[in-house]
Amino acid sequence: MGLYVETRVRVDLDTLWERTQDPAEHQRWDLRFTEIAYLPAEPGVEGGPRRFRYAVRVPPFPAVAGTGVSAGERHRAGGDRVSALRFASPHPLSPLAEGSGYWRYVPAEDGIRFLTGYDYRPRWGRFGRFADRLAFRPLMGWATAWSFDRLRLWCEHGLTPERARAHWLLELAARALLVALCAPHPVALAAACAVALLVPPSPRTPAARRCLRTPPERSRAPRLLATLERP
Repeated sequence: MGLYVETRVRVDLDTLWERTQDPAEHQRWDLRFTEIAYLPAEPGVEGGPRRFRYAVRVPPFPAVAGTGVSAGERHRAGGDRVSALRFASPHPLSPLAEGSGYWRYVPAEDGIRFLTGYDYRPRWGRFGRFADRLAFRPLMGWATAWSFDRLRLWCEHGLTPERARAHWLLELAARALLVALCAPHPVALAAACAVALLVPPSPRTPAARRCLRTPPERSRAPRLLATLERP
């Protein structure tokens, strides 16, 4: 998979599963989505893959929506869990044409290893591939890691995703203000920039840097992913 993010969450497995598999909970902590909702299931069909709709809204632009299909395995021989999804967006403003990915939940002595691997095909031809490599893919990796840390804070410390975002915005504003106040003085400006960039964030502020971005071993997509149809 093209992107990989991993964090360690000290919480029980059922709580982590609920906050990642319930669309209403998922959209609260994941910066990559504004709305996520399951589509109505076909009559007479119970369990199995579920289709969903997602949207991303970045004012002042219109919402960019897409659809997907997901499935999960809660009871595996090793005690871990896994979920997989495929997604696609026909919206012309979406930089992602289609993609797929998975989540793994691996119990460990000091918590749950919660990790994801995913990849996608960018839109807009050669320009889209260039823009994706230069800017969008790094942004997606950062947003995934930042979201994972926000989820960790929620599970471990009871810090709601909304409060965590407020902490992050306040700290970002404080760092920007420090740089602005020191701007007239070159030496002070250099020191302020170093402080703004290098001082670690507060323990209650989400930070992408706390997540692992390279798989510690060769990572393979679960077989569940191969069973899903394209949305």
